[in-house]
Amino acid sequence: MANSKIRIATRGSPLALTQAGLVAAHVGAALGAATEIVRMVTTGDRQADWSLEAKGGKGLFTGELEQGLLRGDADVAVHSTKDLPGEATPGLSIAGYLPRADPRDVLVRRAGVSSPRVIATASPRRRLQSTLHFPGATHIEIRGNVNTRLEKIAGGAADATILAAAGLARLGIPSWPGLEFLPFALGEMVPAVGQGAIAIQCRDAETARFRPLFDSTTALAVGLERALQALLGGGCHTAFGAHVTPDRLHFFHEKTGILSFPLTAADLATPEATALRVLSGLGLVPA
Repeated sequence: MANSKIRIATRGSPLALTQAGLVAAHVGAALGAATEIVRMVTTGDRQADWSLEAKGGKGLFTGELEQGLLRGDADVAVHSTKDLPGEATPGLSIAGYLPRADPRDVLVRRAGVSSPRVIATASPRRRLQSTLHFPGATHIEIRGNVNTRLEKIAGGAADATILAAAGLARLGIPSWPGLEFLPFALGEMVPAVGQGAIAIQCRDAETARFRPLFDSTTALAVGLERALQALLGGGCHTAFGAHVTPDRLHFFHEKTGILSFPLTAADLATPEATALRVLSGLGLVPA
């Protein structure tokens, strides 16, 4: 069993395949096993013209991968953590995460545009927070992989868009002709839950096999972020963000704006209790 081939389910986008390759290299080396990438097409991939906000977003990029795991078509599935719904899927567990990359959002604007008037983003979280910096801007939706979005902005479809720093780095895109990349500080734009983290999902029965392979620091941080998400019922359609460092919670909600709270090791060790304390203190959930 230890040396059997590990089948790794993933979406087929360039970023998803890059992330699956990172997981394959890590898992293969840790277990001394061969790996196989299993590409799957999700509802979100097929419905490229859908508004994620209007359709809700939950599970659109994960459902088919999860069903593949449950059928036994793959041994693990690789997800961008921010695509995962807050609710766990029965029979499946998050085995762990690779060490988190840069979690920040990046303002990508056309060169020569100092204050964008039209910002392309399908994310309510990014839209509301960008309004704090550019109050006069309007917003339009944008879909497609990273390269497609960059081409659209460079071609004048909008003055700017907002992308994840981790995705740009993993794709090896430090710059783009005609565009400027300007990272936001965590206190300027709070990232999505799990942003920058690659999640590895498996069947419940195999959690003990895979969990020791992954990064415990990232697991603690994302565990609290996802506990907040679960209590709020947040998904792609919700204007909500949370990012945890070893000593601080950066938090955004449409009802509170951007906030920051100190954290202790005990807070990280009890994510559900900490999430309830924070959210009930803000009046976002009942105590």
